[in-house]
Amino acid sequence: DKIGAAFRRVTEEDPSLKFYREEQTKEFLFAGLGQTHIDVTLEKIKRKFKLEVDLREPKIPYRETIRGSADVQGKYKKQTGGRGQYGDCHMRVSPLPRGEGFKFVNSVVGGVIPKQYIPAIEKGVVEAMEHGELTGNPVQDVQVDVYFGSYHAVDSSEMAFKMAGSMAWKKAMTESSPILLEPVYKVRIYVPSDFVGGMYGNVSSRRGRVLGSDNMGRLEVVNAEIPLAELHGLSPDLRAMTGDRGFFEAEFLRYEEVPSNIVEKVVEAYKKTQEEEAKE
Repeated sequence: DKIGAAFRRVTEEDPSLKFYREEQTKEFLFAGLGQTHIDVTLEKIKRKFKLEVDLREPKIPYRETIRGSADVQGKYKKQTGGRGQYGDCHMRVSPLPRGEGFKFVNSVVGGVIPKQYIPAIEKGVVEAMEHGELTGNPVQDVQVDVYFGSYHAVDSSEMAFKMAGSMAWKKAMTESSPILLEPVYKVRIYVPSDFVGGMYGNVSSRRGRVLGSDNMGRLEVVNAEIPLAELHGLSPDLRAMTGDRGFFEAEFLRYEEVPSNIVEKVVEAYKKTQEEEAKE
C-alpha cells in the first residue's frame, strides 16, 4: 500500500512518469524519460516518503505458439458413488499466421457432442492456453477444430467437457512443436551524425535490424527493430557513447520467434524459477 501511494503521488505530479502492473508477468513497472529521470524520482520518494525501492530489469512477456499440427483426443471420465462425469472430444490443432490470435471451429455433425457442450470445450481450451508448454506463457496464433466426440446421457456435463477440452489441448501442445515468441519493438534512435556507425554496431549486437537512417539537421535518426529483451541497457549505452546527447523512442511492433540458442536459456531460467517456487 505504501509503495502504491508513493508512486501514485509522483506520477500525479509528473505525468511523464508511468507506474502500472503488467498483467502477464505480475510485476509493477515504473517508466520515465530515461534512467536519470527514474533515479531522481526514486531519490525523491526516498526523501519524501521514507521509502527505499529496489529495481530490477522487467521480465519479458513472452508468448508461445506451435509450428506443427496435431490430431488429438481428450477424454474425461470419472465415476464416483453417485453420478459420474463423462466428456470426450477429438480436435485438430494447427498454427495460424503470426498475429491472428485464436480461432475455434465447431465441425461436429450428427449430434455426437450436444451443442450445449461445445462452448465448454472452447472454454477448457482457452483456459489451458493461458499457460504454454515451454515457459508457462500464454499461447497465441492457433486454430482448434473440434470435429468428433461422444457423450453420456446421464454423466455428461459442461464441466466434464471443459476438462476434456483442456486435456486435449495440453496433449496437442506437446505434439505440435511448440515455439517461443518474443516482443519486437520499432525503435528510433537519435544521435549526432558522428555516432551513426557506432549505433549500427550497437543495434546489431542486440540482435536488432537496422532499417536505415534519416537526417534531421544536427541529429541522425537510426531506424531499427530490436527485441524487447535486448532493449535494456540501451539508454546508458547511448549516454556513454554520445556524451548524453542521444535518446530513443520505442513502440511495440510484433511478436517473432526466439532463436533456438536463446530459447534454451529462457526455458532453463523458467524451470529454475519453478523449482525455487516449489521449495518455498
